[in-house]
Parts: sequence; structure tokens; C-alpha cells
Amino acid sequence: MLRDDSTSLDNTASRGRLSRRRLLQFGAVGAVASAAAAALAACGESQVVTVERLPPPERQTVTVYSGRSESLVAPILARFSEISGVDVRIKYAGTPALAATLLEEGANSPADLFYAQDPGGLGAVEPLFAPLPQDILERTPDWARHADGLWTGVTGRARTVVYNNRKFTEADLPDDMFGFHDPVWKGGIGWAPTNGSFQAMVTGMRTVWGEDRTAEWLQGIKANQPIEFPKNTPQVAAAAAGEIDVGFVNHYYLHRFMSEQGESFNARNYHVRGGGPGALIMVSGAGVLASAANPEPAQALIRFLLSDVGQSYFVSNTFEYPMAPGVKTHPGVTPLDSINRPDIAPSQLTDLKGTQALLRQLEILP
Repeated sequence: MLRDDSTSLDNTASRGRLSRRRLLQFGAVGAVASAAAAALAACGESQVVTVERLPPPERQTVTVYSGRSESLVAPILARFSEISGVDVRIKYAGTPALAATLLEEGANSPADLFYAQDPGGLGAVEPLFAPLPQDILERTPDWARHADGLWTGVTGRARTVVYNNRKFTEADLPDDMFGFHDPVWKGGIGWAPTNGSFQAMVTGMRTVWGEDRTAEWLQGIKANQPIEFPKNTPQVAAAAAGEIDVGFVNHYYLHRFMSEQGESFNARNYHVRGGGPGALIMVSGAGVLASAANPEPAQALIRFLLSDVGQSYFVSNTFEYPMAPGVKTHPGVTPLDSINRPDIAPSQLTDLKGTQALLRQLEILP
């Protein structure tokens, strides 16, 4: 509970006061104090929060370049603005396009924070990031953040195979991704080569299998005449409609359809039982630009995304995996420990240029 009529942060058990120094450690200056209070509450340091909104000389702002779509993240970014009083200015575009823009703009970029769909985009602009404070990094597991703290994961996203469950059961599907080379799947596969998540999966393949075997997999799928889609959502819809048999997508798109249409929706997810890159767990993530004009509200925004409030939003509304401790996965989503996922760190998924070059070489991308 937030109120703007008190100068203390009260715990219902201790009624203790949180010092201004502690607020500053959470990046709480001026209007950002409210967001820090929410982050502290999410960390278990308070149960009932009251915080004074200190009037800044002028309204604080944070400029976000978001590679995550507006439909997914606009509500939680608006909630941060409402709680903190910070004016959030957002530029939406694809993660690869925003990464290219940031590299072109360099230190002159108006962006304070880059919120990317996948590690490939984050890795592309790593030289532009400033290290994140330790309290932010400690909210995520080691495998879900940059080794030197330049960015951190916010949510987890599993690569999966969506299939029409009126035609098939999981037992009918191959053990690994190479099984889709079988001619029985010809004309029945959907994929989205221009999509950032697909390219992250291919980058994972290059990491685990090497260039030659990855090229072999891509050529084998291409020989089966896959139907190309611009992104994941239409693949899931096409699988349910019987227009394709299987599609290579992220796990949460199915759950969005099922939340609206229920068990009658004719598609399900298959996490490849043989493991490997087809069962990859990726992260969406964020980093603060070293050139940021507003680094403190940018850091406060990341804290908010990793708070219980922020993480619960993603679990409930986007069906993604939480990264922060203590927040449970949505009950309809396959637990991470039930997926035979490969041991690939996000830092190994950053060679987006190499993946795009391979896809162009094989004439999968123009």
C-alpha cells in the first residue's frame, strides 16, 4: 500500500524507519523514492509501505528503448510511472533494429535504458552499458545475467514446439530438432526466421552444435518447405487451425490463447525431450546506458521490473518465467526444472551478427 503522506517506510512488525542513505542505495531520489519503496517491499523489507513523494525541481524522466512489444510491457511500465512519478518515454521497435540504432547513436543516444527481447540484442550493445548496482544483480540467478553485471535478465522464455493436438500427441513428435528433417513433416512446419527469438535459438545451436551442424539443421528444415511467419503468434494460431502441424515458437504464446479460449484451443507446447537448443531458455533483459542522462530512475525501473510486483505481472499476464526469487511460475506453465534445457549462458547467445550471416548464406534471410 502506497501513500504520499508520510516521511517513513514502516514495517508492520517493527515500525522501523528506513534511512535516507538506504533510500539512496536503492536509487531513490526525488520522485523515484516511491519506486524504491516498492522494490524494498518486494524484497521483503516491508509489508506496509508509506513514502513521501519528495517534489523534485522538475518531473523526472526515463527514456526506454523497448524491444519488447507494447502490448506486453506497456501496462507494467505505466504502473512504474504511476507509482514513482517518473515520466517514462518509450520507443518501441524490434530488438535487432533498436540495437542497431543504439550503436549508430552511440554516446549521443537519448536512451537511458535498453529493454531487449533477447540476449542477442543486449550483447550487440554491451560496450554502451554501465555496470548495474549489486542489489539489482542479486535479484536474478547467475545464469540469467551478464558476467560483469552490464545487464540482467528480467524474465525467462522457453523455446518450444507448438503442435496441433487434434492430429498429434507428444509421443508422435521427434525426440530432438533433427527429427523434423523427416519428409513426413514436409509442408507442415512453421518458422519465423526474421524473429529475434528464432535467431537466438539458432545462436544457441551454433554454440552447442557448431556452425556445420547448425547449417545442416537449417538446410534440412528448409528442404521440408516450411511456411514462413513474421512472428510467433500467427504460428500458434495456424497450428490450432490445422494450417501447420508444428511451429518453432516461445512457450508463452500458447498460454495467451488458452487463457482466452480454454482447453478447447487445439494446440499444445512440446518441450523437446531430447534437450538441446530446441529446449533453450532465453531471457528478456535490460541494461542502463553509460551515456544515460537519467541513470537513477533507469535503475529504479529495473528494480521495479524485478520486484515481486513486476515479476508477478509477467507471470500472470505474459506467462513468462520469473527471474527473481520467491515468485512462482504460472500454474499452467511447464516448470523450468521439468525441461531438458541445455546449459547455455545468456552471454553465449549474443552473436546475433554471426547468426544472421549464416541465415543469409543459406538464403533463409534476404
